Amino acid sequence: MSLVAAFLALVFVHSLVSGRLERSVLTPPIVFTVAGFALLLVTGDMKWAEGQAGVFLHVAEIGLVLLLFTDASRTDLGALRIRHSLPMRLLGTGMLLTILLGALAALLVFPQFSFWEAGILAAILAPTDAGLGQVIVNSPRVPERIRRALNVEAGLNDGLSVPFLLFFMALATTGGIATHEANLARFVGEQLGLGALIGIAIGLCGGWLLAAAARRGWMADSARQLAVVALPLACVLACKPVGASMFIASFVAGLVVQVRYKEAGKHSVEFADEWGQVLNLAVFFCFGMVVARDWRLFAAPHLLYALLSLTLVRMLPVALALAGTKLSRATVLFMGWFGPRGLASIVLGLVFLEQGPPEPGEPVIRLTVVVTVLLSILLHGLSARSGIESYARSLAKLDAAAPERQGR
Repeated sequence: MSLVAAFLALVFVHSLVSGRLERSVLTPPIVFTVAGFALLLVTGDMKWAEGQAGVFLHVAEIGLVLLLFTDASRTDLGALRIRHSLPMRLLGTGMLLTILLGALAALLVFPQFSFWEAGILAAILAPTDAGLGQVIVNSPRVPERIRRALNVEAGLNDGLSVPFLLFFMALATTGGIATHEANLARFVGEQLGLGALIGIAIGLCGGWLLAAAARRGWMADSARQLAVVALPLACVLACKPVGASMFIASFVAGLVVQVRYKEAGKHSVEFADEWGQVLNLAVFFCFGMVVARDWRLFAAPHLLYALLSLTLVRMLPVALALAGTKLSRATVLFMGWFGPRGLASIVLGLVFLEQGPPEPGEPVIRLTVVVTVLLSILLHGLSARSGIESYARSLAKLDAAAPERQGR
């Protein structure tokens, strides 16, 4: 109860000064992570932190489930049909190269890793977090085309990272494809196949019912967002008994619900902007306590990989994915740098620790994820406003026909 009281007090105080903080470099993730860190250092109750790990996992899981559904439901599917659009380049070539390069970097920094362990670390740290980059995607000084590309990328790459993580976890569990094909197929089929089917069923049925009720005027406006948000929670309940992936199900349901109910994205975003934000801040608050528990274990290899993950592993694939778009060098650097790691990486790391095999590299993976997310919270948060200023000066030198100022 003391933890809940401390968190609620912080939410209240943060709300009181939120307007002033918005004009500073102190983003909400920085504030709540530092507060969680300070709380555990002051209380010194490390045993309590260990005992709350399960609660942390459940809060983080629900936060990611809602985030996956919200991001998928508000995605412009028409934009994704354009093969060479910026979001498709980032989600296709960019993401695949990020995972590949992340795995190779892990093998170099941690030579004791198996390839599957390296793949697990790369998949956990592949998704970006739109919440950490909120200053960027909301800034009118950044061209709409660039903001939309980064926002769509962050909205979908967390859901797309889940199959890769489950795949590498399955290979690590079975020891390889050649000798355990049946076990691998069963694991991936249960997690991915059933998860996708559940998501399709709940998305289609839920969307049809929502659309029918809206046409007949049965729903009060105040209840629409509650009805929409009930769908990803239904995915959680449906997946638990059969061992399917709740993350795959909620992500697919968010994509499919639009087929029947076009306004699903609007109402899910309304919820995410209000109550969903509280869940996200709770995750960063608890993450700060994890940092306070583990910071003495941080070592140079963890820091080295974190720096590589936030720079070369992110920026080189983005540059290659954007080749041929004629975007300026400043734009490519800007989009490459602002790929923050946050909520999705925290939860995927927890999923690996809870469901993954007892791999020898598990402690290293855990600490590396913590260091990378912590650095991202600080570096991307502190550099957001100065980065926008620098980028805006570069944009001012471009003419009106520059690709940055065009459509998709």
